[in-house]
Amino acid sequence: MNAVDAPAHEGQTRTKKKSDKPWQVVVLDDPVNLMEYVSRVLTNIFGFSTEKAKELMMAVHQKGRAVVWVGNREKAEMYVNQLHSAQLHATLDRAE
Repeated sequence: MNAVDAPAHEGQTRTKKKSDKPWQVVVLDDPVNLMEYVSRVLTNIFGFSTEKAKELMMAVHQKGRAVVWVGNREKAEMYVNQLHSAQLHATLDRAE
C-alpha cells in the first residue's frame, strides 16, 4: 500500500495529555479602579452574587490577584477580553 492509499487516521489517536490542563482567569490589582467598580464588573461578567464578587475583589485588593474562573481556553480568553474591555487587568494562566 502506498502513502496515497493509507488511511489518514492510521496510528493517530487523540489522547489526553497532562498538558491539557484547564485555564484560569486571574484578575490583578490596579491602583485605578474603585473596589465597588471591580465587584460590579465581576458580577456583570461572571454572574457572581454580590457577596462572591466582593470576596474576590477583596482577594485581589489584599493579595494582588485572584483566580475568578477556571475552564477551557476559549471561554477563558473571552472572559479576559471582557475584563480588559472593562478596564481591569487580567491574565490567562494554566491551572495548576
